[in-house]
Amino acid sequence: MMNLIEAAQAIKSGQVSLGIELGSTRIKAVLVAQDFQTIASGSYVWENQLEDGVWTYPIDAVWTGIQASYMQMAAEVQSKYHEPITTIKSIGVSAMMHGYLAFSKDDQLLVPFRTWRNNITEQAADELTEQFNFNIPQRWSIAHLYQAILNDEAHVSQVAFMTTLAGYVHWQLSGEKVLGIGDASGVFPIDPQTGSYDARLVTQFDQIKRVQQQPWQLADILPTVLPAGHTAGQLTPAGAQLLDPSGNLMAGSLMAPPEGDAGTGMVGTNSVRKRTGNISVGTSAFSMVVLDQPLKQVHRDIDMVMTPDGSPVAMVHTNNCSSDINAWANLFNEFAARLGVSLAPDRLYETLFLEATHADQDAGGLINYSYLSGENVTKMPAGRPLFVRQPHSHFNLPNFIQTQLYAAFAPLKIGMDILVKEEQIKTDVMIAQGGLFKTPVVGQQVLANALNTPITVMSNAGEGGPWGMAVLAMFAADNNGQTLDDFLDHNVFTNPESMTLSPEAAGVAGYQTFIEAYQAGLPIESAAIAAIKDEK
Repeated sequence: MMNLIEAAQAIKSGQVSLGIELGSTRIKAVLVAQDFQTIASGSYVWENQLEDGVWTYPIDAVWTGIQASYMQMAAEVQSKYHEPITTIKSIGVSAMMHGYLAFSKDDQLLVPFRTWRNNITEQAADELTEQFNFNIPQRWSIAHLYQAILNDEAHVSQVAFMTTLAGYVHWQLSGEKVLGIGDASGVFPIDPQTGSYDARLVTQFDQIKRVQQQPWQLADILPTVLPAGHTAGQLTPAGAQLLDPSGNLMAGSLMAPPEGDAGTGMVGTNSVRKRTGNISVGTSAFSMVVLDQPLKQVHRDIDMVMTPDGSPVAMVHTNNCSSDINAWANLFNEFAARLGVSLAPDRLYETLFLEATHADQDAGGLINYSYLSGENVTKMPAGRPLFVRQPHSHFNLPNFIQTQLYAAFAPLKIGMDILVKEEQIKTDVMIAQGGLFKTPVVGQQVLANALNTPITVMSNAGEGGPWGMAVLAMFAADNNGQTLDDFLDHNVFTNPESMTLSPEAAGVAGYQTFIEAYQAGLPIESAAIAAIKDEK
């Protein structure tokens, strides 16, 4: 690991790489040295908004957040190493995958950004899945485009370019309309043989009657696909000014192909090799299993996507995970404040999570539905967070917290059971990352019990994504012809700090009791959605 003098010299000579990730709740910039150690970081908190029935972020907030994160990171560099950041060897951008950003021929955003969180494309997703014989989830970009066509939205005829959030930011920084193959695989199905959009399915889409009426063809409005390790342009003078309005940063940095947060999660956990898997948990949750064999059939709850270097991945994606836990934690924090007790976030969550270690294995018969938004896996069109108990349930704090953790992983468990039980997919390792694992052991053990498989958590579990994007930027700049999996094994993860927990028999049985009650109670959630209108 570099000392302060060595790090300062690396900064001065521009031998550093920058990873930017726009996550669901936080935008983060991470500066990494050539030894893959983080030198400095900055972040910005933002929240999606439900506007006119659509989950979105204002496009101005993208740049407010990126500039604030960069400025905070640059300030840390200046104070710690007494050097301004003037040159950066390579830069990579990643963001929430999928969704819909459509632009006119004069580069104007046609409709507000439609995020992955929306469940408004069911008709389009169903029709395309049937036509393609390939699962098209509601959040994929092509589902949003086709639904807009089905809705006769006026903007569709004006679309000249559509992309993801990472693709948009990369375009503004570099002028290049490209996507990394992992992010592109959430836009339109990828052909593993060609490493680009499936040409047969592109033609099928263009031949749909409603699509034929449009003045464009699909291939003309999609970004170009690039695998990890390729150059995806350079930081332009305008891009440098956009990233760093202070004017210190010079243009010319090599730009890596922009990726989705799923791809950076795979890199950040060294899970790009076949038969490896990783799980990322946050506002949403998803598991990624790199396949060594094709799936036997199409499953609506299993997405087929790609690693950043183009290997097929089976993905289980759930729209909800930690949001409800955060809401309850805030409630407990408010109560503590009323008592005059000030709790730092880490202390708050650790105190609550440790209570779960005293819980009944089946969480005392309590049930929680953590649906702030709709949930595809359980076929819920909207979100109504719901806590349910019976008169004889064992209702106490440990069981309540255990229920929150159990519920956070429940849709993921339902989806993973399809892979394991119906497809007999096996993995050699499952590595988990995300803020829920900052408190050691508790969430990790719950996940191991829920999935009945060993779960490994690395020391960078809470911060894997933007760091993973910085690593991809370094791979693009200097890979010496190595494959991505070899580069990670031989250069990056040479001495990883990690801890593996195996499932506990009593915990597995307890979670199974919980998930059976959870699934039996899903009609309650459906009734709540129908009966309680969202007034906003």
